[in-house]
Amino acid sequence: MSKHVETPVTPEAIVTAPKVLLHDHLDGGLRPGTVIDLAEANGYSDLPATDVDALGTWFRDAADSGSLVRYLETFAHTCGVMQDEAALVRVAAECAEDLAADGVVYAEVRYAPELFTERGMELDAIVEAVQAGFREGERRAAAAGRTIRIGTLLCAMRQNARSLEIAELAVRYRDAGVVGFDIAGPEAGFPPTRNLDAFEYLRQQNAHFTIHAGEAFGLPSIWEAIQHCGAERLGHGVRIVDDIKVSADGSVHLGRLASYVRDRRIPLEMCPSSNLQTGAATSIGEHPIGLLTSLRFRVTVNTDNRLMSGCSMSSEMAALVEAFDYGWSDLQWFTINAMKSAFIGFEERLAIINDVIKPGYAKLMGH
Repeated sequence: MSKHVETPVTPEAIVTAPKVLLHDHLDGGLRPGTVIDLAEANGYSDLPATDVDALGTWFRDAADSGSLVRYLETFAHTCGVMQDEAALVRVAAECAEDLAADGVVYAEVRYAPELFTERGMELDAIVEAVQAGFREGERRAAAAGRTIRIGTLLCAMRQNARSLEIAELAVRYRDAGVVGFDIAGPEAGFPPTRNLDAFEYLRQQNAHFTIHAGEAFGLPSIWEAIQHCGAERLGHGVRIVDDIKVSADGSVHLGRLASYVRDRRIPLEMCPSSNLQTGAATSIGEHPIGLLTSLRFRVTVNTDNRLMSGCSMSSEMAALVEAFDYGWSDLQWFTINAMKSAFIGFEERLAIINDVIKPGYAKLMGH
């Protein structure tokens, strides 16, 4: 009998572990070098730097400002260079390659098609370009010996009045790899209920959707997203901790909303590093993800914007391992939570859990 040895949980080993990503923005994950190339090709002259390292640093520093508004400003540059078919195909293909290289086996990547219409591209053409890019990236990853599947989420911007149109677009492409819908953009002053017609349409169409809620704005945002709009998942959802009281003796009391979210297993798409940048938490160790994980909410770990946060799925997990002393079983739990919560079919999710995720972690745990 050979002796089975557990692999130490190092950052290098975490890269090899199968991971699942549910909350990642296409326009927040470009390679700095690609931003520079595309700016040159498109005559976009507003970049704050044209050196690869300097530009990468600029994105992280600007995003580190502690303000969601300043954080969102960084997207003017990535969206600015994503205004034609070639750019969208390239960005999506590289996204798939980069995620696969980081050990991600299934990802849902989101973007707002309306942000890429500045040079006259039609919404359908935008969706088709991004889908083509993801398929190309999946092929390149496979050629490099890594299997990744990417589903797309289409976002409507909550401050604009196009959410029904984008919801219809998502349903139109549901059989071409668009797995769901989301609303993004500034939370304060733009409650999800402004977009009720879109959510009612999606429910009638048996379509999936998640909602950015409880990042910069508190419990009312989460309550509206779930109870008025019918969100299946919460983008961030970090402020649900405002409905949880931890007493001095360590006993925990969940309010009605927190209980509902936990009881119904509503997935929380948590993005620790991003939350530090926007001021939703002060450090990874103090991030509510620790408490929510110990209370066994349906917690998932995500990157949000890999360029702005200078992060990857592996670096997010490594940060959690360092802060909370998590082991392989915890990382497997986050990964299975995410796969269970994905917007693809039940049998497809089960196959990835049983054929990819569990064997991958069993190997790392020395089983």
